[in-house]
Amino acid sequence: MNRISDQRLTLEAFFELPDEGVSLELVNGRAIPKMSPKLFHAALQATLLMLLRAWGRSRGRALPEWAVVLRRHDEDWVPVPDLLYVSYERLPRQWRRNEACPVAPELVVEIISPGQTFGLLTGKAGDYLTAGVLRVWVIDSEALTITVFYPDRPPATFRENDEMMDELFAGFRLTPEQLFTEADLIEQ
Repeated sequence: MNRISDQRLTLEAFFELPDEGVSLELVNGRAIPKMSPKLFHAALQATLLMLLRAWGRSRGRALPEWAVVLRRHDEDWVPVPDLLYVSYERLPRQWRRNEACPVAPELVVEIISPGQTFGLLTGKAGDYLTAGVLRVWVIDSEALTITVFYPDRPPATFRENDEMMDELFAGFRLTPEQLFTEADLIEQ
């Protein structure tokens, strides 16, 4: 990842940066450009967004590429997850501001892009959990897996027809095969 600037930024200075068409994350006080998605990433993101919105429309917001203000290593951290879900319990339906998500969402989804590794996103998943996110899904389009990270137990990797069910998302069911098929990344 390239840094936009080596200048150390405050949270306020980060949000005052000009919009130059590049999605930025605040990491260790630095503005870091987010990797540009490719076909597999975009297809998985769109498909999962559709599935989460269908399930959660009356429960909360499922949104792509929405910056979220968190804390990491006692510093402000503003990641831009590929997808997030935040319930109306955590962020009321009436909250309508054109700014970063001000609370830790229940779910963050990161899709491994070319040039990224599972190990890198495992570390990021740990940071999300420490910051108050309740679940992190890391999707690997090469291995055709979804790994779920929890705050209170080891991660679980789901393959093929392993059904993902979680009390946090009552009624939402998904298998990796369903996701990758609906994203048109594997043959039916």
